[in-house]
Formats: sequence, structure tokens, C-alpha cells
Amino acid sequence: MGGTRLSALNLSPIKLDNYKPLRELVFESLRAAIIEGLLRPGERLMEIQLAEQLGVSRTPVREAIRKLELEGLVVMMPRKGAYVAGLSIKDISDVFEIRKALEGLAAEVAADRISDEEIESLERLLHRLAEASDSKNYDLFIEIDSEFHSVLFQAGRNDRLSQMINNLREQIHRFRSTSLSMPGRMSAAVEEHRKIVEAVSQHDVDAAKHLAQEHIENAENTIMEMIRNGETDKGVDQ
Repeated sequence: MGGTRLSALNLSPIKLDNYKPLRELVFESLRAAIIEGLLRPGERLMEIQLAEQLGVSRTPVREAIRKLELEGLVVMMPRKGAYVAGLSIKDISDVFEIRKALEGLAAEVAADRISDEEIESLERLLHRLAEASDSKNYDLFIEIDSEFHSVLFQAGRNDRLSQMINNLREQIHRFRSTSLSMPGRMSAAVEEHRKIVEAVSQHDVDAAKHLAQEHIENAENTIMEMIRNGETDKGVDQ
């Protein structure tokens, strides 16, 4: 745990003109702040402070913190309170190990069940990924990549599997832009996506599974290399 810092962040007040329950809006706001790095690993989450910033009572904040703990984004320290969770190298390795298995399965079932319309969507997104890579637009690349995988997971017609994978992907979201800055990584990722699209469009379930797992291995190797070389400062506990 990286200390006992209090967040000085000014979070945007919750907009109440939304159909979602307040507790869900508070949860989504805090979750996004953690995933995007606005609330950094080791920062203490004070219910009163967060409630004031979000313009809500302490109850939905308390409920959101408990839910974030279940997702592994927050840790509760006895007699100290709630803190944004850091990640150890083992944590990262564990996440990738699970992602490799689940995303391999997701690609496998997608190759079996994907529609022609979804194949066309993947091909369009692949083209946009290549453009983002060529222009070195990391934020756009991440946005398109997320959309690409959403279509791929949707094609598998297994909502629970998609939810599990998305939760794992978001736990290491903070490393994505850093890893993509590794020379050659974005163009390599585009080629990996291209091969996955080819396998899925041919309904080759074995190839799709293998290529998806290879993609995850390459992403893990890139992040681990950057951590070993001290090229990332994202709250990793050595």
C-alpha cells in the first residue's frame, strides 16, 4: 500500500437527471476515477470528503466503496479505512493468467457464433485501429480497442463471460497507454487484432482461441518489461 495520502481531487458533482439509481451513479463515478488514475493507488477514500465533492449523502458513497472492494479496486484496512488498491507484480500476472484463459474462450465462442454484421464491424474497427496506430494517437487507439473487444465478446453471446473479462481489463487499464508507448507495440497489436479477425471470420475456433491468448501474452510481456525497466509509475508494488 503506497502510503496514506488523502485525495485532493475535485470530483464533478453527480448529475441527478439520470435514470440510474443514485448509488449506481456514485459507484460509476468513483470507479471511473480509479480506473482513469484520477484517484491513485494508496489514496485514502474519505466518505465525507467524497460525498461533499459528489454532492450526495454518505450512504451511496459507503455503498459504492463496498462494491469497489468486491471488484478489487479498493482495499479496507482495519482501523484505517478504505484505500485505492495498488497492484503487485503478482497481481498483474494473476490478472493476465485469468484473462488469457477467458479471452481465449471468448474468441473461441465468438468464432462459432459471430454474425456477418459483427464481422463487418470488427473489420471497420480494425481499419480505425490501424489509423490510430499510424498517427500515434494512444487515447483513440484505446477507445477503438475497447469497442473492438466489446463487439468480439458480444459475438460470443455470453454476457457473464463478457462482464468477467471487462472487470479484469479495467483492473489494469492504468497501464494501457504506457504499454502502447513501447516502440512497435501499437503496430504489433494491430497485426494481432488482424489475425484474430481473420480466424473469427473463417469460424476457425481453434485459431481464434490461440491468437487471442497470444495477444494477451504479448500485452503482459510488454507491461512486465516496462515495469522491470522502471518505465512506468502506476502504483505497482514491487
